[in-house]
Amino acid sequence: MPLKSYISVTLSYWVFMLTDGALRMLVLLYFHQLGFTPDKLAFLFVLYEVAGIVTNLLGGWMGSRFGLKSTLFTGLGLQIIALLGLTLFQESWAITLSVIFVMAVQALSGIAKDLTKMSSKSSVKLLVNEDNESGLFKLVAILTGSKNAIKGIGFFLGAFLLSTIGFDPSLYILAGLITLTLIISLLTIRGDFGKMKTKVKFSQLFSKSSAINRLSFARACLFASRDVWFVVGLPIFLHDQLGWTFSQVGAFMASWIIGYGIVQASAPRISGAKAGLKQAVNSLKIWAFLLISICSALTAAIYWDFHPTNSLLVGLGIFGFIFAINSSIHSYLILAYTKSEEVALNVGFYYMANACGRLIGTLTSGIAYLYGGLTTCLITSTILALAAAIGNLTLPNKSTNQDMTI
Repeated sequence: MPLKSYISVTLSYWVFMLTDGALRMLVLLYFHQLGFTPDKLAFLFVLYEVAGIVTNLLGGWMGSRFGLKSTLFTGLGLQIIALLGLTLFQESWAITLSVIFVMAVQALSGIAKDLTKMSSKSSVKLLVNEDNESGLFKLVAILTGSKNAIKGIGFFLGAFLLSTIGFDPSLYILAGLITLTLIISLLTIRGDFGKMKTKVKFSQLFSKSSAINRLSFARACLFASRDVWFVVGLPIFLHDQLGWTFSQVGAFMASWIIGYGIVQASAPRISGAKAGLKQAVNSLKIWAFLLISICSALTAAIYWDFHPTNSLLVGLGIFGFIFAINSSIHSYLILAYTKSEEVALNVGFYYMANACGRLIGTLTSGIAYLYGGLTTCLITSTILALAAAIGNLTLPNKSTNQDMTI
């Protein structure tokens, strides 16, 4: 893959994630302001995550058959339509119609996000030599970390735009930014990278490697453990219980994501897993245990009302640090377990599992907060972190391209 094309793909991904973060905060805060309850706010994002499950699976097939360039351009184009589509919403609509409409538009944005992400993450494997495990980990960590830092800026941008110019004007600005990015991408990206030479059968959409299946299970549980408190519970708690303004909520969420991204970019050095696949797997088991520990401690602090505000802010900071290391090692392992010619298929399958986890976390977040508050969200997070750790324990510490199914 030409380096110039890779840079263009990465820049497109960064801009997309900026708008993705801004859109999430815009939707969450705007509709909370309109009086949507936590469970209804969670439902606004349900089809976004459901679309991600289907998109990652079929997107991997599209990328392997038509090339990753086509999936990238499609993702950028769909995001423009989604952003402009939300401007059609009217506050006078009935609550049921409002929820259905926003869910549908969010589904389109979810398709766009996962097509773009799959294209960018798969491109890394095509840039690095097969035997350069350390270089692959570093490049994956930098891409993943920078993406999340930029998404964090998007959280702040969304809250700031909503507070200053309103919902519709914010959407027009974000749509214009993506349109400019798509035009630049069309002019600069060349080649049919990621395209398989042989025709891809439908049966190949599902991974046949036990390593990838187990990793995907662990990934789903990991992201469910985050989103069960992050999507709805935390921002509503900060606004309703602590009295924070929208800008303050957006700034905190942005800071958390940015810090999380910085840690991800430094994961090869921090985790002690620079040497390659074997060391990464062994390191992951330790960091998974640490994640369970902080989830348990934070849950206990909130349950027993032990300096709840300080415990929450400090605890979530530590959670973000440990979670970032777990996530970054996962992102490296999916590429380390994958052959270059199968990268789009396997990365698509892996991020399908990621979307399943986010869906579980999103649904559970609204319901858990509605019936049990933030404490219930954190208890659920601990259980899911434990499930992720169990999945990590079964991962092989060597490449298993010929591994049999489980």
